[in-house]
Amino acid sequence: MTKHQWVQKSSAAITVCDAQGIILEMNDQATKVFQKRGGKKLVGSNLLECHPEPARTKLKQLMERQQTNIYTVEKNGVTRLIYQAPWYAKGKYSGFVEISFIVPSPMPHIVRDK
Repeated sequence: MTKHQWVQKSSAAITVCDAQGIILEMNDQATKVFQKRGGKKLVGSNLLECHPEPARTKLKQLMERQQTNIYTVEKNGVTRLIYQAPWYAKGKYSGFVEISFIVPSPMPHIVRDK
C-alpha cells in the first residue's frame, strides 16, 4: 500500500480545499457521494459554490475564523457525521477538510472513565 492509498480507499468521504475554498482533493468515497454534483470534476472548483444558503455562509465563516464544525445530518434515512476543520502546513492556515461517514443505528456508546 502506498503512503496515502488508505485515504483514497477509506469508507469516509474526504474532501480537501485550499484557503480560498478551491477543492484540491477528493477521495474515492467523496467522489461517489458527490457524483450527482460532478464527482471528481469538482476538483478545481470552489467548495462554497457546492453549498446552498445558509450552509454557504456558515462554511465561509468557519473558514475565515479557522473553526471546527461537527454535526450529524440525515438524508434518505441515512445519518452521517460531518467533520469540517481547518488544516495547516508548516503552521500556516492552508484550507479546510471535510470528513463525512455513515453513523450506524443504533450506535454503541462506550464510556471509558477508568
